[in-house]
Amino acid sequence: MFDPQDSPRLFGLPPGVDYSAELLAGLRARLKTQPPEAMARVTLIVNTRKMAKRLRQLCDSGPDMILPRICTLASLESVWPLPGLPDAMPPLRRKLELARLISALIDRAPDLAPRSALFDLADSLAGLMDEMHGEGVGMDAIDALDIADQSGHWARLKSFLAITRAFDDRDDCPGAEARNRLVTEALLARWQAAPPQGPVILAGSTGSRGTTQMLMQAVAALPQGAVVLPGFDYDMSDSAWDALEDRLGGEDHPQYRFRALLDQLGLAPTALPRWTETAPACPPRNAVLSMALRPAPVTDQWRSEGPLLTGIPEAMQGVTLLEAPSRRTEALAIAMRLREAAEAGTPAALITPDRDLTRQVTAALDRWRILPDDSAGTPLHRTAQGRYLRHVAALMTERLSTELLLTLLKHPLTHAGAERGAHLRLARELELHLRRKGLPFPDHEAIATWCAAKPDERQSWCDWLGDTFLAGDLPGSHPLPALAAHHRALARRIAWGSTPGADWPPSWGDPLLTPAGPQNLAVLDELALHGPHGGPASAVDFGNLLQNLLSSGEVRSAERADPLIRIWGTIEARVQGAELIILAGLNEGSWPETPGHDPWLNRALRKQAGLLLPERRIGLAAHDFQQAALGPEVWITRAVRNDEAETVVSRWLNRLQNLLSGLPDQGGVAALDGMRARGKAWLDRVDQLEAVTPTTPEPRPAPCPPRAARPSRLSVTAIKRLIRDPYAIYARHVLGLSALNPVQRVPDALMRGNALHDVLERFIIETRDDDSAVTVARLMRIADEELAAQVPWAQTRMQWRARLERVADGFVADELARRSVARPTAFEISTKGTLPALGFTLTAKADRLDVTPDGKVMIYDYKTGTPPSAKEQEFFDRQLLLEAALTENFGWENFGAAPVLRAAYIGLGAKAGELDAPLEELGPADTWAQLAELIGAYMQPDKGFVSRRALQKAEDVGDYDQLARYGEWTLADDPVPIALELPDG
Repeated sequence: MFDPQDSPRLFGLPPGVDYSAELLAGLRARLKTQPPEAMARVTLIVNTRKMAKRLRQLCDSGPDMILPRICTLASLESVWPLPGLPDAMPPLRRKLELARLISALIDRAPDLAPRSALFDLADSLAGLMDEMHGEGVGMDAIDALDIADQSGHWARLKSFLAITRAFDDRDDCPGAEARNRLVTEALLARWQAAPPQGPVILAGSTGSRGTTQMLMQAVAALPQGAVVLPGFDYDMSDSAWDALEDRLGGEDHPQYRFRALLDQLGLAPTALPRWTETAPACPPRNAVLSMALRPAPVTDQWRSEGPLLTGIPEAMQGVTLLEAPSRRTEALAIAMRLREAAEAGTPAALITPDRDLTRQVTAALDRWRILPDDSAGTPLHRTAQGRYLRHVAALMTERLSTELLLTLLKHPLTHAGAERGAHLRLARELELHLRRKGLPFPDHEAIATWCAAKPDERQSWCDWLGDTFLAGDLPGSHPLPALAAHHRALARRIAWGSTPGADWPPSWGDPLLTPAGPQNLAVLDELALHGPHGGPASAVDFGNLLQNLLSSGEVRSAERADPLIRIWGTIEARVQGAELIILAGLNEGSWPETPGHDPWLNRALRKQAGLLLPERRIGLAAHDFQQAALGPEVWITRAVRNDEAETVVSRWLNRLQNLLSGLPDQGGVAALDGMRARGKAWLDRVDQLEAVTPTTPEPRPAPCPPRAARPSRLSVTAIKRLIRDPYAIYARHVLGLSALNPVQRVPDALMRGNALHDVLERFIIETRDDDSAVTVARLMRIADEELAAQVPWAQTRMQWRARLERVADGFVADELARRSVARPTAFEISTKGTLPALGFTLTAKADRLDVTPDGKVMIYDYKTGTPPSAKEQEFFDRQLLLEAALTENFGWENFGAAPVLRAAYIGLGAKAGELDAPLEELGPADTWAQLAELIGAYMQPDKGFVSRRALQKAEDVGDYDQLARYGEWTLADDPVPIALELPDG
């Protein structure tokens, strides 16, 4: 195939050509004069399985030919068997062994790292070991590093890096990358002794890893060997190539890896021959992009060589620049363009490393029932089965919360056997019960109480809950296989439900129906197989491990995807082509991605050791961008803002824009304006798609129900709401609607108020006959007991206790002063009063009543928040004033009416102390008369219950604001009375 030559044999293909198609075309052209069987003697070494698949597809598409042998860099032994080499250690076994060693280090020195990072550290350390093997760097090179300025950091790392030496000393079971290097070295030794006589062509790799570059050099030196470089920039000048000599400054350039390889082989970049003479889709665009991506030290060439560029308008005619105001708009615009491509039969590909953006585009395409062919698939932990396994693992690691219970009860794989409908009904009833009660952590007692209401319907189901959800936690450490077995048994029992049926898992049997099922089960099987290598672990460690394993796997949907609409990662895009290429997410941090944090070696130490620099990934990403941006039709998209702030345009797009902006005479400015105009046209289409037909907003409601439907009984606390937000009284007492607590209750003001009320009530009751017991120590002891019983969050208990402790001295002193005037007599006592003429009853419950020796009553109410001021009490918050009126007119349980000496709030918050009600300004008789006037007004048929009549703050949120359509109207709008009638019957 090739003529003999003394120098290594390298070829290149420029960006903008279909690399796989041209690779095959070059092979056919070189063998066209030879018999058909000559193709069978050719061996192609490609970088990925996807490229191997594409080459086979191109061969099958015709004309008829004998296929060459195709292998990947990771499957060289399929062509050249190498017996005697040890098998690679399974990745999970390696992870578990590393995690066991790291765990021992953390146990001895807990400040080294948190246990939650155990498996992430194991992965990171395994990655460093693979990199060292791939680059041929041993531990001796690490030990020899100059760490004069980093001794403290280095001392910590040496304890971890010592683990790598222990693994390097094991020759019987190397890691995958170490074995790849062993395979490569053994193969090169064989070739040194007996070079293969048939053609060997290595294609598709940039030589970014040491082992790969070593193989590329060897293949290029074979008698019939050749390396075909992808995306080689033939438009770069000599001075630009020279600027790539500095590794620290040039490795982020798309052509740096080629320069490094050519230097190793002693070849000049400008003399590299082409594999085929096929021109790129748009040669002028190749020149423009090559100029835009010039190395930083020679960017000044824009001024000297930029004006020499020709055909800029034609070069950028096929490029659209879409700068969307948000990520959602960007995704919608991309989806609309892909939809048009699908309708026109145009092959199109979305290329981006941003998986969140691809998910948004996929969701947007679903409105037109278009399913793109996503090469990345779905991560296992995001599949229904993966989520189910993670939720079950959470039962083993944390206290059962209402949120976790309901999440798992509603999962489609829970109780997937018989009587699924009855299960969902009971789950809904339990949810309503838990939310009404506000139970953050349901236990056996809470479930039993709910079950007792309907034991015939609920007993077997509740028994199942108790045997699974309430018995899943595993304290302490256990062997990893035991944890895996417990997790699998628990998942089986929950999936079976309260009426066990077929083998578990009942709905995962058909891979076509549930494609992610077998892959998730394979993770569990692998965990059971290699678990003994992990040693003892806690349930939390097991949960972290399961999350780690599931997130590293993926599954492709078995649904019928549209063959024309594809989503590619940047690696897949290197060897595939389409008529429409959409490069999305061109923002810093997305494309290129921000280099990940390296916990082991910084940039300078990596350079000393000969390891890969963080800029390598940026250079590879730049190369991917350069290749993809030179297709026939290209979209470049970005979002100007993300969910948090303005974004920063990608450095490559920024360079392209700056270059074009600086070449107005060559048509650069007009070309850039045209690119943006084409993008703006699609943004206008998105606006049209998202446009909504305006509807007439609802007016501010003031419903007027008939008198018979109006509330005839309210509490003293509801009177405040009647004054401030009458609509809330209408919704609660006329419509019978009540706000439902959130699924997972959190520590809030209501819980704190109830807990501290109970603390003070118990304290006063226990010391009512013994003033010497009124001490801060006793108060805090009771607080500790009550908070422990009522508040299930340790941190919250500490915070609330500290708040109470700050005001405890003042409370105790005030309490002794209060007892010098009156004695505590009644607690949480109820009463009611009537307005016979209106048929209305007012109810009340007082926190505490003290009685003086002469029979006068003092009313106290505890406030953990800010007590209302005297003016607020006079006009809005009349709780104490109304309780005083009830005391003098009707009395309380177990004792009759009595004069009121005092009514006061006892503040326990920031404004601690006592705040008296304005009894002198508004006495009980006046208060009762004004109540009658207020209730009488609301008994009138034409009196409406206005929404948000007089809230304390405009930003206050009411329980019924959504029902009132607040937002369609403002507080400046006049309320509109709405006459209502009782339904017939």
